[in-house]
Amino acid sequence: MLKVGLTGSIAVGKSFVCDEFRELGCYVLDADRTAREVVEPGTEGLRRVVEVFGEEILGTDGELDRKELGAIVFKNNAKREILNSIIHPLVFQKQDEWLSHVERIDSAGIAIVDAALMIESGGYKRFDKLIVVWCEPDIQLSRLMQRDGLSRLEAQDRISAQMAQDEKKSYADFLINTSIGFEDARRQVVETFTSLRHLNS
Repeated sequence: MLKVGLTGSIAVGKSFVCDEFRELGCYVLDADRTAREVVEPGTEGLRRVVEVFGEEILGTDGELDRKELGAIVFKNNAKREILNSIIHPLVFQKQDEWLSHVERIDSAGIAIVDAALMIESGGYKRFDKLIVVWCEPDIQLSRLMQRDGLSRLEAQDRISAQMAQDEKKSYADFLINTSIGFEDARRQVVETFTSLRHLNS
């Protein structure tokens, strides 16, 4: 089985790219979903996050208020690192369980794990190949403002809190540029899939 990491900065079109890989028959795990699962009510992850950041990061329903937590960590590098040190090992464990499951059911498959902080966390080293999804910075900014209803300044803060796109691209085995639109991105996904299948044969 070929283990592939997929990453890219905020609002560059990773979800679209992942959906296309799924359509082509790849197994795809969304690490954002995994990151949510490890802090669901009753989990060890949530207990440890509350221990560090306090009860105010919980909603009235006992769920993690991601917006409240985001407001704290996006502006504070040290707090973001503490949060990541809690979440990343739990996410890696879930990913490894999923990869083992896929290998059991399809040893000749292509398994793709999508994670925004795969390079920053060092998680990319666990994969055979790395795909980096990217787009032009002005397009990224406008997509993020539109998607999350953020002001230009808020969106720029979110983008600045992450590793620069050019730095991420330097780690890539494959690059997918979503700047031009869906059709062009789809073509690049198909080309990348063809290369991965060739590597896996």
